[in-house]
Amino acid sequence: MIDKISRKEFLTTMGLLGSSVFLLQACDFNSTQKTAAGPSPHISPPLDSEDIFAYIQRNKGDHDLTLYRQIIGAANEFKEGDLTLGVAAESDQSRANARILLANTTVGDLKAHSLFTDELYELIEKNTAENPEMDNWTLGELKTYILTKTEADIKAIMPALSSDVIACLVKLMSNEELILVGQKVFNPIPGTQIGSKGYLSARVQPNSPTDNPTDILWQVFDAWAYGVGDLVLGTNPVSSDPKSVAEIERALYELITTFGLEKTISNCVLSHIDVQAEAEKINPGTTGIWFQSIAGTVNANQTFDVSIAKMQTHMASREGRFGLYAETGQGADFTNGHGEGFDMVVHESRKYGFVRALQSQLSEGKSPEERPWVHVNDVAGFIGPEVFKSKEQLVRCCLEDTVMGKLHGLTIGLDVCSTLHMDVSLDDLDWCIEQIMPANPAYLMALPTKNDPMLSYLTTGFYNHVKIREQFGYKINDAMWDFFKKIEIIGPDNRPTEHFGDPTWVYYQYRMAKKDLRTKEEILAEGRKTIAEIEARGVPIAQGFGENVWDLNPELDKKVHELYEDAKLSLWAEMPTTFVQSIPASVALITQSKDRKDYVYHPETGEKLSKKTSAQLKTMRTTWAKQAPDLQLIISDGLNALALTDKDHLFPFLENLTATLLAKGYRIAPQNLVFTHGRVRAGYAAGEELYGSLANANQQKGIIHIIGERPGSGHHAFSAYITAAPVALWAKKGSVDHDITRVVSGISDTSLLPQLAAEEVAEIFDALFKKADTAAKTMA
Repeated sequence: MIDKISRKEFLTTMGLLGSSVFLLQACDFNSTQKTAAGPSPHISPPLDSEDIFAYIQRNKGDHDLTLYRQIIGAANEFKEGDLTLGVAAESDQSRANARILLANTTVGDLKAHSLFTDELYELIEKNTAENPEMDNWTLGELKTYILTKTEADIKAIMPALSSDVIACLVKLMSNEELILVGQKVFNPIPGTQIGSKGYLSARVQPNSPTDNPTDILWQVFDAWAYGVGDLVLGTNPVSSDPKSVAEIERALYELITTFGLEKTISNCVLSHIDVQAEAEKINPGTTGIWFQSIAGTVNANQTFDVSIAKMQTHMASREGRFGLYAETGQGADFTNGHGEGFDMVVHESRKYGFVRALQSQLSEGKSPEERPWVHVNDVAGFIGPEVFKSKEQLVRCCLEDTVMGKLHGLTIGLDVCSTLHMDVSLDDLDWCIEQIMPANPAYLMALPTKNDPMLSYLTTGFYNHVKIREQFGYKINDAMWDFFKKIEIIGPDNRPTEHFGDPTWVYYQYRMAKKDLRTKEEILAEGRKTIAEIEARGVPIAQGFGENVWDLNPELDKKVHELYEDAKLSLWAEMPTTFVQSIPASVALITQSKDRKDYVYHPETGEKLSKKTSAQLKTMRTTWAKQAPDLQLIISDGLNALALTDKDHLFPFLENLTATLLAKGYRIAPQNLVFTHGRVRAGYAAGEELYGSLANANQQKGIIHIIGERPGSGHHAFSAYITAAPVALWAKKGSVDHDITRVVSGISDTSLLPQLAAEEVAEIFDALFKKADTAAKTMA
């Protein structure tokens, strides 16, 4: 950040003071837990017309599953995630050789040799039609067919394309060829133009750091002021409490029905599908389309607390216009520890196969016009550089996934996004959009700016949509365009009016629809006052525009870039040795990360203890004798060392936390463990070393892990991860994880004050500890 003003002044200017987030994994979202992969595969030149299985037979004497997975993976364009999985080609020549082998292999042989079999694979196969003639085609012939035939011809064979075949097909295509397919195949939502050729819709993503309904509704007014938002009003919740989710769903539904749009657009709170079902019971009829993140294997879906049976049961309960909104993303499976040895593209394609099966269930017995809305959003780039690092890889991923989704018969949109620790800048995202949009995905995300105020990642702003429509000639769903004309954002000439970019005008139209009897001036004044209050809570509201209607307001654009620069500074800042030494009773520890770069780009290294650290912890444990403390405090730099080193951050928190816990009668370890390059799971690993070998298996032990959050908000905030578990669980490596952990985030002198956060953390730890203790005694 430019050092002309203090951080507090900067945040005040940005309207970010007072923002706090309570979000699991806020500081290292989707950190990884996986074993080291083997060397990248070398694929030697094939013989003439040799296919994959002949090559394996020649080199191994029999079918070899590992080599099979390596050849399929080696055919991918390079991505860091495949490298971690051990299936990325070791050279361009190996990649070319793998593609030759794949192109020579028949569809039937691929279907007969599964890369990985589980119940989800079997569901996908059951939902794939038979086509004996196509089974005799090679993948090369299938590629030629898809590239040269009409949409009608392609759709005739699509039901017989299995997810694995579709994944292998896109591996053989260049970016230009993927775009060509994207421009030919479309699966519009019934009764709409969403997902049709020449249309680009938008999911408004009105996220609030505090789940404040006013923040959320005003971001919708803001989107509609720019003529954006015709698919779904979908907010990511901070709280998964059904009452909180139900309140937001009701507020969004009320907004939609006030304007008479209940048949045109849906609302959604992106909580777990079980929570949405509970919210529907609280306020029947107010939940719109139901959401769920899904994965490509049974085990990976368990990470999301999802099973095939659960999803089928929920789909059976869905009646009416709106069915399922699914989210996916390359890399999510392996970063959650379920790579299963095969590559990210196949994982992703199987997710689409799962959605296709659920869509088929929802559509059964219904005419095309009656079929419920189903759409899938590929969140490409959210995890970080362990999946892929560069803008070119982001583009490739988006093109692959767009085509795979379309060939599954799905309405597929994109979250073209990046985290702040990827080598993709704000301006790079604009370049990515220009490369991807010719493939005509169904929709994109839409926020007031590129920077999400809650999730701290970069995606598409309202103004991007305006520019894309101007640049590529894309339109939005006709019914919503008519609505924008009705509220006078768009004129009869289909161009922006004087009210374009003015959310207070949309609010005025809303109040008129509510039969508000106040004057226009009173309502507009109330709107301006509300916007000021919202921005003070950390949620930007876009107003106006720059030289062109598709340009972000210059002042807001400047602030967003300053926030981005501050995030980069925070990400790469090191925690000084002198600071570690200044922490009372500190014990300096290290993970397996070689340096900051290794830590940022290879997150798993920051989850594992170095040999030196393991020895230090064992020595420390012996000093406890039979007086093992109830609680160990752990401090890590995380993804933002400045969150700890800034004045009035760590030390007031530690002082108040310790005092509060002692007052509650807890015995705290005398040493404070301080990790350089430490992730959340490094804390769990430390807990295993300290508690795993204690004699009393039912005794409760806990950790509070204080760690710098993922930067992007400007607050330099840290989080406290709170865990309590019996010794028996600490003794099983990997058993203590995020699923039993609570977190308090957004702790900063400009957000959730450290002194207040300490009291909340102590209360949560007390409740978790007592709950775990009661459960252990019941088990005993």
